[in-house]
Amino acid sequence: MPDPTPSPPPPGDDPRLGTVVRHRCYVAHGHAHYAGGLVDGAYGLGLFGDAATELCILTDGDEGLFASYDDVQFLAPVRAGDVVEARAELVGAGRRSRRIRFVLEVVARGDVRADQPGRAVAISPPLVATTALGTVVVP
Repeated sequence: MPDPTPSPPPPGDDPRLGTVVRHRCYVAHGHAHYAGGLVDGAYGLGLFGDAATELCILTDGDEGLFASYDDVQFLAPVRAGDVVEARAELVGAGRRSRRIRFVLEVVARGDVRADQPGRAVAISPPLVATTALGTVVVP
């Protein structure tokens, strides 16, 4: 008689792998810390943490705890007035650890002119500002 208890999927066949979460937000001028309205890199890492939290809730029913970032790359500036999208993708899952790939893209940017102070433009394709790999643990 066959065992009625289903066996766990083999490694690499985890249906949670490939799950993606996207967060978009406007970068307020209060976040600018440097000349030219530049925003520090920690701003993007904070967005990655928020996206990782949602990803863990969706895949594990728990907020999880960030353990580490690996290979963080700051590739382009983020400025006050930008609209950014933080994307988190589950790329690995151990017993308690989750490996997440992050990308922060600028999808719109303020284009301030004296005659049109609220002018902004969509950026297509989006500008990749930051990438990282991270590890989160869940109970």
